[in-house]
Amino acid sequence: MNITELTDQLASERNLSKTEARQTIDAVLQAIVDAAKAGSEVSLPGFGKFKVQDKPEREGRNPATGATMTIAASRKLSFTPAKAVKDALNA
Repeated sequence: MNITELTDQLASERNLSKTEARQTIDAVLQAIVDAAKAGSEVSLPGFGKFKVQDKPEREGRNPATGATMTIAASRKLSFTPAKAVKDALNA
């Protein structure tokens, strides 16, 4: 499913225009990104949690040459599904 299909589904299920549905989806996604930038966890009961993880600087290898290189520290957004989602996927 892509953003267009999600927008269409939300619009038809909630009796919204496609523009309103897209704006709603964009607002939710932006709120998650803003919380992640601030380092906050976003918990959606029954769906899951979005958390920011700090990855330290580490040493790696260039796969083409085998040369050692330093991989910079970074932040990663991870998602952990709720039990209800896991159960629905494995039912």
